Amino acid sequence: TQISRALSHESRVSGQQDEQADVDHEARAQQITIELLSRIPDMRRLLATDAQAAFDGDPACQNLDEVIFCYPGLEAITVYRIAHELQQLGVPLIPRMLCEWAHKETGIDIHPGASIGDHFFIDHGTGVVIGETTEIGSHVKIYQGVTLGALSFPTDADGNIIRSMKRHPTIEDRVVIYASATILGGRTVIGRDSVVGSSVWLTHSIDPNTTVIMEI
Repeated sequence: TQISRALSHESRVSGQQDEQADVDHEARAQQITIELLSRIPDMRRLLATDAQAAFDGDPACQNLDEVIFCYPGLEAITVYRIAHELQQLGVPLIPRMLCEWAHKETGIDIHPGASIGDHFFIDHGTGVVIGETTEIGSHVKIYQGVTLGALSFPTDADGNIIRSMKRHPTIEDRVVIYASATILGGRTVIGRDSVVGSSVWLTHSIDPNTTVIMEI
């Protein structure tokens, strides 16, 4: 029902209501819901890797149950993974509503359009921001206050924001990003097995196996 309402709302606000007068939003919503349900086993397997990454990455953690019931990072990632699937299935509005609810609850802001691999761990989590076109590989660990954002908002000849281009960075496999680091730009790639230190500001790519720190 909610997906059907979201589809109907999208056709109305986009000005396509008349063009889609014959579209059966309820039937399409049923198809989307069935497809989402079929993806639950894969989502569960993926989330199991996220829980394991949190347990493996935090020596203060006693067991997986503690991760599942206590860790805001896993809560935010769980909501993100569901919202991401809904967005991939073409559901408007609801994915953003889900992720903004998780943002309110956990302080972690993950856009449902981001692409995130397995074994993802957000430690502590408060203040983390992951933008829409961010790509994150497998076995990535990030700490509180990390921003994976855009350098600027490019506009077209009429001054309108260009929404379809990649604006956020790519984080390759087995990268660790420490607290309050800021990584910006759609062309910025953090190579695999790299470490980005606390409070670092990066707007350019770094090679694999690189450590970046801020010296005072």
